Amino acid sequence: MRYIYITTLLLLNVFITFASSHNKIKGIVFDENDNPLVGANVVWLNTTIGASTDSEGRFEIENILDDDNDMLVGSYIGMQSDTVEVMSCCQEVQIKLYSNIALKEVVVKGSGMGTMNSRLEPLQVQKLGTAEFHRAACCNLSEAFETNASVDVSYSDAATGAKQIRLLGLSNVYVQMLTENTPNFRGAASLYGLDYIPGPWMESIQISKGATSVKNGYEAVTGLINVEYKKPENSDPLTVNLFGSDNGRLEGNVDGNIKFNDHLATGLFVHYSNDKKQHDANDDGFLDRPRLEQINVMNRWSFNKGGLHSELGVKFIKENRESGQVHDIMPQDQLYTVDLNTERYEAFMKNGYVFNHEKNTSLALILSASRHNLKSNYGNNKYDLIQNNLYANLIFETDINHKNQISTGLSFVGDFIDQDISIAGIPTSFNPKREEFVPGAYFQYTYKPTDNLTFLAGIRGDHHNQYGFFATPRFHAKYDPFEWLQLRGSIGKGYRSVNVLAENNNYLASSRVKNLHISDNLDMEEALNWGFSATSHIPVGDKEISLTADYYRTDFRKQVVMDMESDPNAIRFYNLDGKSYANSVQVEAGFPLFAGMEVRAAYRFTDTKVTYDGVLKEKALQSRHKGLFTASYQTKNYLKRWQFDYTLQLNGSGRLPSPSVDNPLWEETFKPFTVTHLQISKFFKNWSVYVGAENLFNFTQPNPIVDAANPFGENFDATMVWGPVHGRSIYAGLRWNLPGRH
Repeated sequence: MRYIYITTLLLLNVFITFASSHNKIKGIVFDENDNPLVGANVVWLNTTIGASTDSEGRFEIENILDDDNDMLVGSYIGMQSDTVEVMSCCQEVQIKLYSNIALKEVVVKGSGMGTMNSRLEPLQVQKLGTAEFHRAACCNLSEAFETNASVDVSYSDAATGAKQIRLLGLSNVYVQMLTENTPNFRGAASLYGLDYIPGPWMESIQISKGATSVKNGYEAVTGLINVEYKKPENSDPLTVNLFGSDNGRLEGNVDGNIKFNDHLATGLFVHYSNDKKQHDANDDGFLDRPRLEQINVMNRWSFNKGGLHSELGVKFIKENRESGQVHDIMPQDQLYTVDLNTERYEAFMKNGYVFNHEKNTSLALILSASRHNLKSNYGNNKYDLIQNNLYANLIFETDINHKNQISTGLSFVGDFIDQDISIAGIPTSFNPKREEFVPGAYFQYTYKPTDNLTFLAGIRGDHHNQYGFFATPRFHAKYDPFEWLQLRGSIGKGYRSVNVLAENNNYLASSRVKNLHISDNLDMEEALNWGFSATSHIPVGDKEISLTADYYRTDFRKQVVMDMESDPNAIRFYNLDGKSYANSVQVEAGFPLFAGMEVRAAYRFTDTKVTYDGVLKEKALQSRHKGLFTASYQTKNYLKRWQFDYTLQLNGSGRLPSPSVDNPLWEETFKPFTVTHLQISKFFKNWSVYVGAENLFNFTQPNPIVDAANPFGENFDATMVWGPVHGRSIYAGLRWNLPGRH
């Protein structure tokens, strides 16, 4: 019945939008402070065809896009006019205008890499747009970072397909994950949450390094990643994305949006993926990748009238992952199998009201709730979990004057976890139930003494029902000594309560859990992060070369250490006794070689060390050095446009957990390796096709599973992963959209 309802709603959406659709180019015009400009003019270059922006700064202009007409000119009284290139009728054109005395901001164009570094924010923020997602097989959030130098994505183990990200040398649990500025993917969802956001649903991703705003909470230790979904009020009425690969992976995405009137809009998003083919390329008897099936549905509503803006959304995910030994090597009842069945429900509501547009005085309330139900087994180990989460954030903001702005509010986070774990068929009593209540309050002040200097200071206080009261101070500064150079510095604290079993249940795919030790009275983790960055934009004709260099350090005052070093057949969790830190240095350059051709190159050095049982050691299973080179070339002819994208990842060497002295089953280090991706896209008026190859030269980590021949033995371990666990994948896809008035 649910599928009939979804199909009916999509067909109804197609009928309504097709009946009223017009072939229009849509966009938004805003000022240097990201405020929408009402009544701005937009015209096609060298024509009289134009439009004006509405009360939200949005416009729709007649589509005359071709090889001779691909430039839009935006203008507003008292501001500098600007011209942007329109690369596709499907994109939302963004035009930013500046007053005559303002520093010139980066122009957001439809061309290029689809990556933008903010020049105005005091925080170091990098934004990835749809153009960047389309440069690779971006089927979900984890694959959106293939062309990004700051964020690493790797498999957590060789059994479940769980993926983890690293930012500033630390894993994803230290990165606050947000969806539309709402904390998400906590606990068990942190292991698989990167697969829960389909790529075609995303409008943009913001990556913020280091200390972040106190408005978002206290949990960001190394930074945050925020995902913005498509908005029904400004998205195409219907979009279809189909994907298939030679290894049997099939995906389909459909989103439909209805704009009933100028105030009310809704969107329905449907995703289905199926990867059921059996793969064992290295003949170790284990599947190289899990057999996976997922259905993902989201419905959202938006209402805007006057100063009121309201959003409401619900989301449902059902996923099954099967892995382990291949079915034809022995009888079914003797196989080591991994089976994870997940159902996840999410709901959110946002209400905001602007009392004074001139001073940006507003009050907003954000509410969200989720329920995560996991039933899993790893061989004869079992782990079941139900996690309920509640979140609330009340925010008040106002500009006292041009130089002074404040934000303040109240927040609440609640986690309710019920767990059931058994190891080798024997039930355990490791923290079966966990309840957390964290009410908090915060205040943030922004001071701009001059146009080229900004200070941002924030403080929040929270009270945890188990750990008591704690304060989170954060400070940022930004200085522009020249129009082409931005300097930033930040310092701040971050805290995190650890859910050992929920966040690490994939380690049940290892015989180490037979010797699992979790200390009593684990601390709440506490860290200080500080760093600085320099960004320059050097004009070269109508293009510019961008250069960025940054350094960040994270020092833990308290940490829960996961120790796989002291005993090669055990895993221990205990409070840090000694030093633990991470240093990250990165330089990145992007520049145009010639018309249509842009390249980006980056290098990063990471130094992460933790004290294990009194000995300070380099953190295992991650590369010390990383290099990234990407190139994108677009032909000029709009009606016959081609795009070629190439990505080269250079991963340095690293160390592995210490092996047994008497019976070493793995090396102490791993060697450098490279991974290459290639994609070719062909664009038509309202659709495009693409073909590509991931891991083009078929590099895989040799023997990612330790003692795979004896999965029920004492040495079996599927968690010793430092590189790709499956080889080359050839894929193809199609994107199609129905343009029109929403």
